[in-house]
Amino acid sequence: MKILVVSDSHGKNVYLEQAYEKTQPDMLIHLGDLEGSERFIQSHVSCPVEMVAGNNDYFSELDGEKMITLGGYKVLLTHGHRYRVHFGTETIKDWARDKGANIVMFGHTHRPLLDTSTDVIALNPGSISQPRQDGRIPTYALMELDRMGEVHFTLNQVKIKK
Repeated sequence: MKILVVSDSHGKNVYLEQAYEKTQPDMLIHLGDLEGSERFIQSHVSCPVEMVAGNNDYFSELDGEKMITLGGYKVLLTHGHRYRVHFGTETIKDWARDKGANIVMFGHTHRPLLDTSTDVIALNPGSISQPRQDGRIPTYALMELDRMGEVHFTLNQVKIKK
């Protein structure tokens, strides 16, 4: 199973569309700051979609957090702005652990991150439209479950078409 994980599109979906077309995922997860793109995303993909609201999704009816199960993993989805994610992953990982999650996915910082240093994996795909890391190239993550049920992650850059 291949899962495309994105965040912080801020209503600008051209790179999200490119990542979707390139990866052809079995599922799409958006970690907030869609800024009104919920219907657009739902209508442009042919796979299941999970979304949570971010701090800029003022009028969204999306939940602020959501627990889903992928294979044998409990995955907590949130935007992350309430968990001090600009200062590291300790707070968000503690919160996820308390909820019984093996993996926590968040956005908000606009910087990609994969932290596998403890029993809870923390993944931030970065921003698909407004990156803040060196190079400022939009990023996304792929989560793949292999035939044995093991999880694998890759952080990827969008190839910007000129």
